[in-house]
Amino acid sequence: QVQLVESGGGLVQAGGSLRLSCAASGRSFTGYTMGWFRQPPGKEREFVAAISRSGGGTSYADSVKGRFTISSDNAKNTVYLQMNSLKPEDTAVYYCAARPYDQYNYWGRGTQVTVSS
Repeated sequence: QVQLVESGGGLVQAGGSLRLSCAASGRSFTGYTMGWFRQPPGKEREFVAAISRSGGGTSYADSVKGRFTISSDNAKNTVYLQMNSLKPEDTAVYYCAARPYDQYNYWGRGTQVTVSS
C-alpha cells in the first residue's frame, strides 16, 4: 500500500522558514516525479514544485521561485520542501504527490502551513 506522509507544517511569521518532509513507502519510487502542491483557503489546489527522482531535474511555480527549494533523499524515500522568506499568501495545506508517468496518482493527506503577517 502506497503511503505519502507529510510533516513539518506549522505557524510561522512572515519572513520565516519551514521545511516540509514527505516520507514515501509501500513501493519503489525509482523513476517517479515527486511534487508538492498547495491549497490556500477557499481556493483550488495549485502546483508548487516537482523533482525527478531519476535525473534530479526540478521545476517551480513562479510564485515560489527563489524562495522554495525541493530536494530528494532517495535512500530515505523522502522528499523535502525548504520554504524561505515565507509570505502570508503562502498559507495553505501543502500536499505531497507521486507521479509514475503523466499523472500524479498518489497523494498524501497534507500538512497545514500558516504564515502570519
